[in-house]
Amino acid sequence: MEAARDITGIRKYWASRFGTAPFLPMSRAEMDELGWDSCDVILVTGDAYVDHPSFGMAIVGRTLEAQGFRVGIIAQPDWRDAEPFKALGRPNLFFGVTAGNMDSMVNRYTSDRRVRSDDAYTPGGEGGKRPDRSVIVYAQRVREAWRDVPIVIGGIEASLRRIAHFDYWSEKVRRSILLDAKADMLVFGNAERQIIEIAHRLGAGEAIGGITDLRGTAFVRRGTPEGWLEIDSASIDETAPPAGPRLVRGADRARSVVRMPSFEQVVADPVVYAHASRILHTESNPGNARALVQRHGDVDVWLNPPPIPLTTKEMDWVYERAYQRQPHPAYGGAEIPAYKMIRFSISIQRGCFGGCTFCSITEHEGRIIQNRSEGSVIREIEQVRDSVPGFTGVISDLGGPTANMYRLACKSREIESACRRPSCVFPGICPNLNTDHSALIGLYRRARELPGIKKVLIASGVRYDLASESPEYVKELAQHHVGGYLKIAPEAIGEGPLSKMMKPGIGTYDRFKALFDRFSKEAGKEQYLIPYFIAAHPGTTDQDMLELALWLKKNGFRADQVQAFLPSPMATATAMYHSGKNPLHRISRGSEEVAIPKGLKVRRLHKAFLRYHDANNWPVLREALRRMGRADLIGNGRHQLVPAWQPAGAGGCGEGRRAPAPAMARTKARPFRTQHTRPK
Repeated sequence: MEAARDITGIRKYWASRFGTAPFLPMSRAEMDELGWDSCDVILVTGDAYVDHPSFGMAIVGRTLEAQGFRVGIIAQPDWRDAEPFKALGRPNLFFGVTAGNMDSMVNRYTSDRRVRSDDAYTPGGEGGKRPDRSVIVYAQRVREAWRDVPIVIGGIEASLRRIAHFDYWSEKVRRSILLDAKADMLVFGNAERQIIEIAHRLGAGEAIGGITDLRGTAFVRRGTPEGWLEIDSASIDETAPPAGPRLVRGADRARSVVRMPSFEQVVADPVVYAHASRILHTESNPGNARALVQRHGDVDVWLNPPPIPLTTKEMDWVYERAYQRQPHPAYGGAEIPAYKMIRFSISIQRGCFGGCTFCSITEHEGRIIQNRSEGSVIREIEQVRDSVPGFTGVISDLGGPTANMYRLACKSREIESACRRPSCVFPGICPNLNTDHSALIGLYRRARELPGIKKVLIASGVRYDLASESPEYVKELAQHHVGGYLKIAPEAIGEGPLSKMMKPGIGTYDRFKALFDRFSKEAGKEQYLIPYFIAAHPGTTDQDMLELALWLKKNGFRADQVQAFLPSPMATATAMYHSGKNPLHRISRGSEEVAIPKGLKVRRLHKAFLRYHDANNWPVLREALRRMGRADLIGNGRHQLVPAWQPAGAGGCGEGRRAPAPAMARTKARPFRTQHTRPK
């Protein structure tokens, strides 16, 4: 993998003389207090401004500030006209636009496309404070307010829409968000390297249209420049082996671009869309990825390779900026639910090599783990202990996208740089993967021994197949870092859905559970695993959900909330959902067909199986069981799933009465609130 410039050693911009702001300013009055006549960069975000390293705008803002730039923030502006986007004046360099920590459509709508009544990233949890497709709307308003100022879009919403993508909320393929937002550049993935480089180059007088060599960026151009080798994506899918590394010479790769099917082609043909998705994920390793290009009408959207992951030194530098770890005072103490949840938590890593097909982490953060040093994490714990209001001695989480990938990596940098596998742990743990949890165990022990720290909990999702490789880690976790319940995510038990999710079999869960129960018992603690499952995932049949419901009942689980599959833009499982094909293998007209649970009725049925114990779901479950030829599971027996009677007020039947005939039992299952933070 090529070396990248150390972001901690770059000469600061001239405005560094203004020093560090207590909070990045949100008003002209605050700018005046700081002695600023203008901002160099203004960040527009769909979240409330919380100056905490779990919030993207705080990380980007403080990172730019540390490089010497004056950064202002416009948080949750009224998007109905351009005036709020003029609040801080004209920035000298550019506007940075993001929807916030969550995709705005996922934030506002459930997996059944119902409008959520709240927003965890807004003061008071109030819903409706950001528009649908926030990046597009904000960028358009910025352009109305300041026509000549460069606009750079980024964050999860922009990252996952950087090429033509299937949009679940409109049930159609939309073009790259770069074009709809009419932005000058799109930054994808973690943004520190790109945003620092953009700011310094613009500050040196370079035009944004001339910045075309920067990893982790997308932009519009017309045609392939001279000196580049253009490769048809169809030739890659035909010649690449179905699994394992494919070596590409560095010199050839650096000047090669893969032409993907055009926007018009993927709109017209879902099978071609699945092929394009496969190519995108194949070209995702920073060590061997080539540039990608996709035609939209008469222009090309050009995607440079992903950014080089941050080193431990750079990660420490990013997370040890001058964060106040509190919401901006302008909110007057109003509770921001997302902040309340993470205010005592510490991020120790980024990235995930699990490759779960329904998850967006790999597309955004990459599969190479970026780690902080133990010393940096300890210093942040001490800062929380000493300065965060309301701290009671309990660290709520030491984690990241996954709890237990800290310092886990490929045993060989050469193999890692050449590998094109989408997962290091599926179908089994790669023999080249180091699964030694000793560094994480040492961090846990040192953290809980700090004066004033009563408890260190682990709330991030534990990858239990990896944890089972280290019984010592499971012991440490169970005996010191669980508050009675540990949430983990098998997601399914059937081979059909598991193979499409790239998740391990239920036997792996059983092995982890045996270790967890044993070590909990040794410590004299009564603790439980809470498994999470996904309903209606590609590859899932009604029979799969029935078997899962029976497993849940046998093991005494009753889910309070259930998660239905939500096809997020650019995810591999979304390509399955849209095309009915499996992009984990080579795509052709005759390639593997995937069962897709589509439509509100089947999705609600699958959720009803997960909540088999809820009387409101019994009518629809009885109807399904009869249709499936499993009426033997209707009754009051120990091994039956639902009773034959219906209580008053549930499902529309009177208390003690037998259920009506199937034709009369078509009561829809009640929709349940889905979760948007989940264990791995």
